[in-house]
Amino acid sequence: MDSHYIHRSNWLRATVLGANDGIISISSLAIGVATASVTRDPILLATLAGLVAGALSMAAGEYVSVSSQTDIEKADIEREKQELEEMPEAEMKVLAQIYERRGLKKETSLQVAKELTEADALGTHTRDELGINEISQAKPIQAALASGAAFTAGGLLPLIVTLFAPVSQIEFFLYGFTILSLIILGAVSAKTGGSSISKAVARIVIWGTIAMGLSALVGYIFGVNV
Repeated sequence: MDSHYIHRSNWLRATVLGANDGIISISSLAIGVATASVTRDPILLATLAGLVAGALSMAAGEYVSVSSQTDIEKADIEREKQELEEMPEAEMKVLAQIYERRGLKKETSLQVAKELTEADALGTHTRDELGINEISQAKPIQAALASGAAFTAGGLLPLIVTLFAPVSQIEFFLYGFTILSLIILGAVSAKTGGSSISKAVARIVIWGTIAMGLSALVGYIFGVNV
């Protein structure tokens, strides 16, 4: 059974980013409005609008950015394909040099390069020269769906808090539940990715606190009671 975690990197990165952004940005937005409001309706409206706009923006942004990466990968693969057709011997030497730098003897490196070229020249160069493989290859649709869904899931918590928490203390409820959610998210993402739970939790809580604190400050400074 494969015990490595790298194959989870693409969807885990997009999911954690989306959920983290959903929790922090929507909570920060709600806190900023709450510090300048004495009624629930403006807080709820801002939170709901932020949730919808944020989820769509996150999905679209992730799709565009990952698609750009995909375009670069495709262009590099096409360039490599052309080079293999025009100068196969030079490309084989490049491949042999790569294996030699990894620790193989010169004769062994050349032999390995020849055998892999005969088996799958383009696939070998794509993997070993360009560093593109099935694990690292960008997947725009997957990243967009994961980010959008994760943002929505993360943003639902502050929305629920704005629905039921007392208006007079809503900032404190938002902060408390947000920090709890960030701790859970950090722990789950670290466990899923096989990394340090304490570091992940500390990182996500510190930056979340800074974001919400600055939002509250803006609300106090520039807000008017509504």
